[in-house]
Amino acid sequence: MSNPAVEVNDLHKYFGNVKALEGLSFTVKPGEIYGLIGPNGAGKTTALRILATLIKPSAGSAKIFGIDVERSPEKVRRLISYLPEEAGAYKNLSGIEYLEFMAAFYSKDRDEARESVLEAARISGLEERLRDRVKTYSKGMTRRLLIARALMMKPRLAILDEPTSGLDIVHAYHIRRVIQNYVAKYGVTVLLSSHNMLEVEFLCSRVALINRGKILIEGTPAEIKSRYGVNNLEEAFMEATKNWPAY
Repeated sequence: MSNPAVEVNDLHKYFGNVKALEGLSFTVKPGEIYGLIGPNGAGKTTALRILATLIKPSAGSAKIFGIDVERSPEKVRRLISYLPEEAGAYKNLSGIEYLEFMAAFYSKDRDEARESVLEAARISGLEERLRDRVKTYSKGMTRRLLIARALMMKPRLAILDEPTSGLDIVHAYHIRRVIQNYVAKYGVTVLLSSHNMLEVEFLCSRVALINRGKILIEGTPAEIKSRYGVNNLEEAFMEATKNWPAY
């Protein structure tokens, strides 16, 4: 039996007296799009940063394809790509120069780098604008370039933090379609976070509603809506938290 793509078990993370994660546990299957959804400050980004080997957990464990993120971070980094919410690109490079630079950094040889750049150009959909400097791009165009960078190396796991946050309908739609098509074509696993529950409902095969560092409920969007007898995940989240005390 193959290892899960992601296996998180009783994960805790404290920043001083602040409890960012309190016993987080979930599993992501290979080849699926899994969403951690909840409001800002729920713990989504902290969980993704631990999985991306950027910070260490205070307690509990997390594994990527059976490899412990704390014990073997270098091995994990060879399997993943990570796109933070506030990621940026080098503004004085053109889009294609940025992709060439990143491909050269991560590729084994020139042929692989060339193929990666061609793939990234296709993913971005920016066409002739790739010749322009990144500083002339809109936020949506920059995000498309960064998504292309995250996927061009065909990682086994793509970790995407708020991939469409703040984007207009056209750019958000493009990124959602890119993620869906990439998973279907290459079998890449995607773990993403979002506070846009309606969007994630259409994108993810399974989701976990998270609040205050804990998972409230996990399942397919249809299962979660059915459990609470509601029409969408926003309503499900409100039902799941209605008896929680105020901050």
